[in-house]
Amino acid sequence: MEKDKSKKTKKDFSPKDAIFVFSSFTFVCVAIIFALIVYDVFTIQDFLSFNQPFTMVMSIILASFGLLLFGVILTLFIPSKYMDETNKSYQDYSLLSIVAFMFIGALFEEILFRGIIQNLLLVFLEQPWTAIIITTLLFIGMHIQYFKKPIMLINITVPSLIFGWIYFETNNILVPFLVHFLMNIGMTLLFKYNLIRVKH
Repeated sequence: MEKDKSKKTKKDFSPKDAIFVFSSFTFVCVAIIFALIVYDVFTIQDFLSFNQPFTMVMSIILASFGLLLFGVILTLFIPSKYMDETNKSYQDYSLLSIVAFMFIGALFEEILFRGIIQNLLLVFLEQPWTAIIITTLLFIGMHIQYFKKPIMLINITVPSLIFGWIYFETNNILVPFLVHFLMNIGMTLLFKYNLIRVKH
């Protein structure tokens, strides 16, 4: 029965289809950001600032390592039955499919949530943590598949708060994007090559 369920999940989820969808939405998001910059809602410096190279590099290294460690610890303590089925099936695909899917997925989510939503909230609210928390709540809302297994919400809440904070600190969307991508690809490869296993 478990095998049939796994096969069904794998059949339902297609990295190629997901890549196409995420790419399309990413293009739309980039167009929106371009329009917001043209109409002076925010500047290119709010989106792609390179004024703090040291902070950017340290944020990428420390946040990526910290979130990977956080993911490994959660995996060791959360039984398999509480994990989302899709999360357990990613590692079954080819390395190229995994990298492409994780790359475009992280890019889309960061441009939408940090680049557009968090930036707009910051413009109107002028309260960094209020903007970060509201953005995180919307980020959680997008991951509706996790509502059936609420413990998985921890797995996206903590990273989202960190993505929001390092974006606010650096004003460069590449920072949370790279951390998001490295965290996702790191965890998936650890599973794919059996360096960690879910708790049964």
